Amino acid sequence: MKKLFKAKNFFKLSPVVVAATFFAANSAMASEVNEQVTSVSQLTAQSDNLGQVTSVSQFSDVQPTDWAFQALQSLVERYGCIAGYPNGTYRGNRALTRYEFAAGLNACLDRVNELIATATADLVRKEDLATLQRLQEEFSAELATLRGRVDALEARTAELEANQFSTTTKLVGEAIFNISDIFGSDERAVPSGVPQATAQDLDSNTIFSNRVRLNLNTSFFGTDQLQTRLQARNTTPYGTNVTGTDMTRLAFDGDGRNNGQVGANDIEIDKLNYAFNLSEAIRIKVDAFGGEFYENINTFNPDLASSGRGAISRFGRFNPIYRQGNGGAGATINLNPKGPITISAGYLANRANNPNDGSGLFDGSYAAIGQIAFQPNQAFNIGLTYAHTYLNTGGAVNVNNIGGNLLFDATGSQYANNPFGGNALSSDHYAVEAALRLGPRITIAGWYGYSEAQGKGAASGNNAYFENYGATLSFRDFGPQGSVLAFIFGQPPKATGNDFVQANGVRRQDRDTTYHLEALYKLQLTDNIAVTPGVLVILNPEHNDNNDTIYVGTLRTTFTF
Repeated sequence: MKKLFKAKNFFKLSPVVVAATFFAANSAMASEVNEQVTSVSQLTAQSDNLGQVTSVSQFSDVQPTDWAFQALQSLVERYGCIAGYPNGTYRGNRALTRYEFAAGLNACLDRVNELIATATADLVRKEDLATLQRLQEEFSAELATLRGRVDALEARTAELEANQFSTTTKLVGEAIFNISDIFGSDERAVPSGVPQATAQDLDSNTIFSNRVRLNLNTSFFGTDQLQTRLQARNTTPYGTNVTGTDMTRLAFDGDGRNNGQVGANDIEIDKLNYAFNLSEAIRIKVDAFGGEFYENINTFNPDLASSGRGAISRFGRFNPIYRQGNGGAGATINLNPKGPITISAGYLANRANNPNDGSGLFDGSYAAIGQIAFQPNQAFNIGLTYAHTYLNTGGAVNVNNIGGNLLFDATGSQYANNPFGGNALSSDHYAVEAALRLGPRITIAGWYGYSEAQGKGAASGNNAYFENYGATLSFRDFGPQGSVLAFIFGQPPKATGNDFVQANGVRRQDRDTTYHLEALYKLQLTDNIAVTPGVLVILNPEHNDNNDTIYVGTLRTTFTF
């Protein structure tokens, strides 16, 4: 390399010869520099960012003292076949590949041909033409390959443009095939204080079910997203109507119930929202329908939060505080979402589209949430969360099994989800969450939640108190890359105290403690197919040690496309 530039007459050579020597030197230097080789597709993309210059002074990183200044000046001002980067640099010390050299040579050849065609051939010396001819012969194979690949890329681009779904929208899909069954008990669980003799039989059979989601993600500016999600499913929830408790529900269950009517695999729009950046430090998401706080803010359980690729249970995904206002309409704002400290706030109303009294955006059931998340590094993340909820449905809580107005959205006991026997209520929720990475593959996460509720209407003057906690341990890339082995332990929401006594004299308070045990292994077969066998064990269901332990086994196969 150094010997190449010691010749005294080097700068007396023709500019084209200088350019050829410079290109060849850089090509040789590329093998000596630890730098990624530029592919043809990358070169094509980069060429769109280059701009023709008319004076060497336009390059901010080229100085008159540079060894190749004279050659570069001649190539720019005499032949006009040198391009620069949009930021005004030439990057002369950067190593180049043979393909890049071929592209630069081709640009000079085109310029020479143009000069000849416009009767300015006197600007091109005879020795220059001879040099160019030799160079063209030397790099004929590379030029032919480059032209062939560019032609192929242009053909593929034209085909994609002609057949693309949309210029602004991407289709992202997920399909779940599920096999599951319930074991361990012949009777449904009953709440504390309810005679065991009244328990109904637990009828269970192995079921095969599915859930399909199609997301239409549209971006108008590159940093925004309009999400329209279509969903069809027929997985019967293992809730109070099946096992006697919502503690056995799966993360992905649902059977298309609407006002008590079963519509198996009916296609519906179940989510519609728009997210955008108000500034670099402010991200806003507006939910028109199907809003969920756990999709809008950090839940501190990165390996298990997904319903299709995370925990197999509903409770094991994250702290139930994020289920407040589930399915509503409203907005969420995240301040400094990529920084070490993130502040989040959100509001969701369950019946925002209903103009009747006790409904609407502000007069009906709603939930407001606030969170401060602190992440000093990539290994540790902790958050403090508060939520306030008001629940009413014409003056009473909706106590059916399809969620929407249950206090913990069907993740705890019957007394916890409906503490005042169907009467309206307001509640305050406090929680702390944390996640710690022990190296690149092991994550420990957990949460604790405490809640207080005040009865309204007929339950006015009554107070109830609740607790829940959970801990998770996950091992990433356990086996094939992308696979996850995980364990979950916790206590689903429990009514630890309640002033409300039913007409039959039963106080709606949980007397014992349920323990949630879960183990799963997500086996990533390919980039788009994952098979997850898992088992869910509920000890003392409904916080009642008179109930038998219930086991739920499942085999979930998730296809993403």
